Amino acid sequence: MTVDRVWFVTGASRGLGRAFTEAALAAGDRVVGVARSVAPLEPLAAEHGDRLLTLPLDVTDRAAVRAAVDEAVRRMGRLDVVVNNAGYLAMGMVEEFGETEARAQMETNFFGPLWVAQAVLPHLRAQGSGHILQISSIGALGGFPLTGMYSASKFALEGMSEALAAEAEGFGVKVTIVEPGGYWTGLYTTGLVTTEPLEVYAPLRAEMERRFADGSVDSLPHLAAEAVMKLVDADDPPLRLLLGSAVYDLAFDVSRKKMETWAAWEEVSRAAEKAVPAPR
Repeated sequence: MTVDRVWFVTGASRGLGRAFTEAALAAGDRVVGVARSVAPLEPLAAEHGDRLLTLPLDVTDRAAVRAAVDEAVRRMGRLDVVVNNAGYLAMGMVEEFGETEARAQMETNFFGPLWVAQAVLPHLRAQGSGHILQISSIGALGGFPLTGMYSASKFALEGMSEALAAEAEGFGVKVTIVEPGGYWTGLYTTGLVTTEPLEVYAPLRAEMERRFADGSVDSLPHLAAEAVMKLVDADDPPLRLLLGSAVYDLAFDVSRKKMETWAAWEEVSRAAEKAVPAPR
């Protein structure tokens, strides 16, 4: 990494994206902050001058993403850290989602990062370096009532990102999937979309809302930003990074339960395969 790094941060105007932007600027780096509305970034831009370039962008528009990335490279000269942070939470039972709602969740949370990755790769490959951070979620560790569609978008993001990491490694480009737990951002307010509830799910919905109220442990966004700064400073960054004790504990619990289930059904699994000689 260069000393004067250039960041490209999507969803930079609020929440974790804003925290990442502020941390990078505080470290002396330059940032290209993109968002649907960059108005909230104006005070920050006035404070940091040409070290912060703001560009309005809807990440679901593939052509616009390519244009914004090309403009960022033209203005800043290079890109070193790309943070795919833009996203939102659509909450509801799987049966309650209409086509428009389901597709919109995937367009932003999965296709947006895909378009950004495709747009930045030629530039990172040409310079032989770069680090792409895919901001995933605790929701990628498992599917839970009310957040199934959100989890689906993050599962897709992680599957794509694993392949991307293997494909980009030979060009000197690194990829890390960042899995945050709960943070005090607008994800549950301005970033929240809810489905029209079906009465049949009222008991389950009430139970899940009680669990959210009783068990939610949220943290300050600047702590996530501090962890990300350590991540991008690392010589050998990991493919995955968990952010927060809750998501750390859940990751091990979910993994342990999967392994227990696989082991319990090992005989059935192995019986489903039989080596067959190749035809002569």
